[in-house]
Formats: sequence, structure tokens, C-alpha cells
Amino acid sequence: MSQASLGSREHFPDLEAAVYLNHAAISPLSLPVRDAIRRTTDRIAAKGMAHYHETLDLRAALRERVGRFLGVGASSVAFTSNTSQGITAVAMGLPWRRGDRVLIFEGEFPANVTPWLEAARLFELEPVWLSAHSAMEDEGRFLDQVEDELRRGVRLLAVSAVQFQTGYAMPIRALGALCKRHGAELFVDGIQAVGVMPFDCTDLGVDYLAVGCHKWLMSLEGSGILTIAPERLAAFEPRLASWLSHQDGLRFLFEGAGHLRYDRPFIEEALVLEGGMQSMVHNAALDAALDALESLGLDAINAHVNRWNDALEPHLNRLGLQSVRSSRLDSRSGSLSCRIPDHVAITDLVQALDSAGVAVSSPDGHLRFAPHWPNHLDEVPRVVEALESALEG
Repeated sequence: MSQASLGSREHFPDLEAAVYLNHAAISPLSLPVRDAIRRTTDRIAAKGMAHYHETLDLRAALRERVGRFLGVGASSVAFTSNTSQGITAVAMGLPWRRGDRVLIFEGEFPANVTPWLEAARLFELEPVWLSAHSAMEDEGRFLDQVEDELRRGVRLLAVSAVQFQTGYAMPIRALGALCKRHGAELFVDGIQAVGVMPFDCTDLGVDYLAVGCHKWLMSLEGSGILTIAPERLAAFEPRLASWLSHQDGLRFLFEGAGHLRYDRPFIEEALVLEGGMQSMVHNAALDAALDALESLGLDAINAHVNRWNDALEPHLNRLGLQSVRSSRLDSRSGSLSCRIPDHVAITDLVQALDSAGVAVSSPDGHLRFAPHWPNHLDEVPRVVEALESALEG
């Protein structure tokens, strides 16, 4: 099989939609990813328990690779089952003090709100709200509002790298600088960014990053990544720890009697939060998915996706669909979203597009187009034709 190529669906021969624009929801699995899954399950079928020992080195190598991909060391990487698990692990694991203020944003995806509200309830914290959408209206004023709250004292700021409805890329670097200036910690939900745009946690000043792997990373559902900056790990309290959170936690299984203990110190790395058995199937899928992303390069992927969106956007406006994509290049992600006229039922529009072979989604009432590296510019006319037909009907 040839290597991944921008604009080529060769790795997706079974994809039913003629134009698949739902990568911000769930990406289809490529042949290399499916092959990696099959090889792994075949190995488990053949080896059983013996396969577990083989996975330890493979998982360690993947941890190194993911760390490089995200700009952190391997000791900062934990594998999770989804974004929510990563967010909850941090929300429950920080050494909170009663009265700590947590800055969260109206309009965020609930996964990056609910765990912080639960932490506030359990640890008697004070949630502080600002509007995420105000960043899109006036980013300078938004940052001023954030800094005003930081001056009053904020323990942690939790924000998404990209807003799920609009595709607006939040000013993470600026937020990281503000948090550092005022002694706050920065948590980022990166699921709508990582895999379609470069994201270096250290460079951006991100203390914690949670990501699910089934969207722009193009891997399996039920797979995720959490990173924790080294300087934050030392103070972390792993309240969700389990048996594999301990140092030398496997000795009692493989080295005879006398090693079963409950007082072993916890691992002083992010993997302390993994706690129990991990799925090597999910790890193998992610490893294969990274092959394409790394070979193509995130800068090239991001440019390709935005060229695709550039080609579609004028037609949306002509058809009476109001694009909410930022005019600023540094505030764009991989998604192109628009508002639809009041007289159009968005559920009917999405269904009509689906019937025409165009797969899109409608988060929070926005019509969202989310191409990725396999999408070709030649697809745009078909999308426009499908939109014209659906809107006329």
C-alpha cells in the first residue's frame, strides 16, 4: 500500500459517503489502522497472556512518540479511554484548597465543564464563568476579561483549544502566557485541534492536555491521551489511582511470593493515572494513525484542510448560510461552520445532505463541515450541488 497522500481516499476504500466531512465528530478508520488492529488481535488470539509482555515495550515506545508529537516528555503522557476521563482525572487529582477559583467558559462542550463543577462541589471551589464566544467577537477584549479574573486569583483555567460549534481556535498561547504571569494553571481540551493543527504543549504553556483519538487523530473510539507538565506532576494527588499506579506493581504476579503489597509508592509519572490494564488494540491503532499524520506533517495537513474550506466558504455565503469561520488565519481550525436561515430545519438539511452522499454534522445548531487530509478539492462542487438541492427542496 502506498503512503498517505493529501487529497487521496486510497486508504479508505470502504467509506460509504461520497464526501466525508465529519472528522470533527468521528473519523473513519484507514486501512493501515484497520490492519494494525487486525494484527494485534491476531497476536492476542495466538499468544494469549504471552502477548502482554510484548506490549510493555511497544506501549513505552508509543508513549515516547506521543510525547514528541505533543511537545512533552514520555513521563508526562498517560493513555486514557477518552477526553472526559483525562479531564476528570485532573479535576479530581489537583491539590485543591477550599475557595480556589476555577475559570470556565459558557459555550464549551460539557466534557470540559461538568468535571470542574463536580470538583467545585466536592472541594468547595468557586466556579467563575466567562463567555467562550466573546473571544470570537473581540479577542483582545476577551483576553482583558480573562486577565481581570486572573488578577483576582484563579487556580486553574479550563478551555478548549477549538470551540466545537464554530471551529474557532482559541488564543491558547496568549492564555498560557497570562496564566503563567498570574500563577494560574492552564488545562486544555484539545480534541478539536490535535491531529489537524500543530500543538506543542510546552511551547504553548499548557499544563494539562486531554485528547480523544477518534476525531482528528483518526484512531479508535475509546482511546485518549492526557499530558501533565512535569512541574505539575510533583504536586498531583492521584485520587483515582488503582493497582498499576504503584511502582513495581506487577512483581507479585511474575516474581513469586512475598511481593504482594499495598504500600508501594505511586509512580511519579503521568501513567500513575492509567491505574489498570490498557488496551493494546487501541494503542496499536493510534500508532498506525500517527504514521499518516507524521508523514504528511501537521502544517501541510492544516494548510490542505483550510484550502478545502476556502473553496467552499464563498458558496455558503452565496446560498444564505452565514459562515462563522474566523477571518484571522491564526484563529482557524479544521472546521468550517455556518448558521442557517430560521426557516430551514437543520435536522432535515443534514439528512438531505447525507442522502446526497455528503456527511456533515450539526453541533448546537451549526452546520459543520470538517474535512481532513483525505478530502480532495474536487469534492467541493458536489457539496455545493447537494446544498443547493437541499435548500431548494
